[in-house]
Amino acid sequence: MVEDLEGDWHQLRVLDTHAQQEGTVILDDALRTLLRRAGPSVAIPPAEVEAGLRTPEAATALLHQMRQRVTEGSRRMSDALHRMYRLRDQGDLDGARQQMRDLLSVEVVPYYRELAQGQLADLD
Repeated sequence: MVEDLEGDWHQLRVLDTHAQQEGTVILDDALRTLLRRAGPSVAIPPAEVEAGLRTPEAATALLHQMRQRVTEGSRRMSDALHRMYRLRDQGDLDGARQQMRDLLSVEVVPYYRELAQGQLADLD
C-alpha cells in the first residue's frame, strides 16, 4: 500500500510541477484515474474530486491542492517527529506525546495520521 501511495504522490508532484510550468494540465483518462485514486489518500471527498474533474483548470487546482496536502503533511510530520524524539530523549514523555496529539489535531492526510497514532501508541 505504501508503495502505491508513494507512486501516486510522486505522480502528483511531477504533474503539478509540469502544470505550474505550463499553466494547466491535459485532462485525460489517466489524470482522472490518478486524481480519483489519490483523493482519499489526501482526505478529499469524492464529490470534491469529481468537481475538480470538470475542466482542465479545476483539475489543475485539484492537483495542486493534493500536492500541497502531501507536502504540508510531510513537513508537519517531520517537524513533530523531530520535536517528539528530542523531548523523549530528554525524558519528557508527556511533552513527546503532546507533539503527536498536536499533529493529530490538524492533520487530515490519513497516512500521516496513522503514523502519528503509531508514534503515540509507541510512547505509551
